[in-house]
Amino acid sequence: MELKIYEHKAQYYETDQMGIIHHANYLHWFEEARIDMMEQMGMGYDIMEKQGIISPVLSVHCDYKSMARFGETVQVLVQMKEYNGIRMTLEYTVFDKETGAIRCVGESRHCFLTRDGKPVSLKRNYIEMDRAFREYSEQSQKEE
Repeated sequence: MELKIYEHKAQYYETDQMGIIHHANYLHWFEEARIDMMEQMGMGYDIMEKQGIISPVLSVHCDYKSMARFGETVQVLVQMKEYNGIRMTLEYTVFDKETGAIRCVGESRHCFLTRDGKPVSLKRNYIEMDRAFREYSEQSQKEE
């Protein structure tokens, strides 16, 4: 399963008073890239939610390496660091499309719950979803 790298053109409203992308926007880019990844896998949030599954964020962090500015196009590489059917950890690398300069690296941790907030094992209860996540996890491990 070969997925395209997510691209985002930095918008003016995303900048701060210093003319650089405000630090909080990188987390939005992580989410955009995660949603794009899941849609490319055929397991978008819309599909998961129709089946009664939600995937809240348990934690997120970001280490900033260099500044992105208005008008730049960044690419966000998403790799699955861990997946066990109940939880997953994703790693993000945001880099400038033109220069390749790394803008930030980060990680988010998620779990899978039913709509009423009970933990659910995709491995046991949602085999198609589990298969898609496992395939992407195996691919991510090979790329490291």
